[in-house]
Amino acid sequence: MTAPAYSVDVRRMETFSAVELYALLKLRVDVFIVEQACAYPELDGKDAEALHLRLLIDGDTAAYARLWRPENAPPRITRVLVSPAHRGKRLGEALMQEAIRTCEAHFPGSQIALSAQSHLERFYRSLGFSPTSEEYVEDGIPHIDMLRPSPTPLPQGQP
Repeated sequence: MTAPAYSVDVRRMETFSAVELYALLKLRVDVFIVEQACAYPELDGKDAEALHLRLLIDGDTAAYARLWRPENAPPRITRVLVSPAHRGKRLGEALMQEAIRTCEAHFPGSQIALSAQSHLERFYRSLGFSPTSEEYVEDGIPHIDMLRPSPTPLPQGQP
């Protein structure tokens, strides 16, 4: 099964309308706070400096990831989610491929970091990420830090 047709929307927070931003933040809260029964500061002050990547199906946010670069560190892919209404359609893989491409375009030559829920380690390994930490518990959920090496540039004169 391949992912359904989607469009990609990447932009900064200030370009969203109030209605669009509300819908996006509500989806994040619904998944990360309510569904995962996890009380933590979802609105963490990093959204204004981040890129917000959405996969849209018929104008609906089907999947989302936040991309941001901490000072003196590799860019990070965070807040990765597939909307409950669009699960089971292989959108997680499509989302991550788009997130990797976007990081490579906006932060060329950089490694890419993420903090994976431990049960998704195999999935992220399939996308080129490798563990860089032991498992730890964050907000009651086991996680592992992972890093994807920077792409190797081709030698001059090769496609």
